[in-house]
Amino acid sequence: MGTVREDVAANTDIWLAGSRLQSSRHVCAFFRTSDERYRVLLPFIKEGIERHERAFHIVDPALRQDHLHRLQAVGIDTAAAETGHQLEVRVWEDAYLRGGHFDQDAMLALIQEVLETGTTQGFPLTRLVAQMEWALEDRPGVNDLVEYETRLNYLLPRYGDPVI
Repeated sequence: MGTVREDVAANTDIWLAGSRLQSSRHVCAFFRTSDERYRVLLPFIKEGIERHERAFHIVDPALRQDHLHRLQAVGIDTAAAETGHQLEVRVWEDAYLRGGHFDQDAMLALIQEVLETGTTQGFPLTRLVAQMEWALEDRPGVNDLVEYETRLNYLLPRYGDPVI
């Protein structure tokens, strides 16, 4: 028998790109353009906001305002969602690249903290969306990315929250 959180997660239908996410809710998605990315992700994000779930997004610092505008364009009141702690949008340097480099241990700890914080704040789930184009650049620690993703696959099933 699971925890209340695991039971809520297991019994919540979550859709992405027309498919129901099953027990594995860690999805690696590749997009050719920003428009394609948002065509797929906006319905997923909006559904979570409408269900009063938490949204935690990590975006390119140069595109943070564009990200917020796209959320607003589909009817998400980003100011209210941020004020109510339902929406948090961080840039790469405040997540993946803290301290100027990628530290997989620090990032795994952050993911765990984010998912646990959502629960303590009263949200049934956290929908985490992360843009990772920084990994295409020559950044310190980028070579640890495959190991990080593997470790993440062991961490995420404890929570049931969707991570894209």
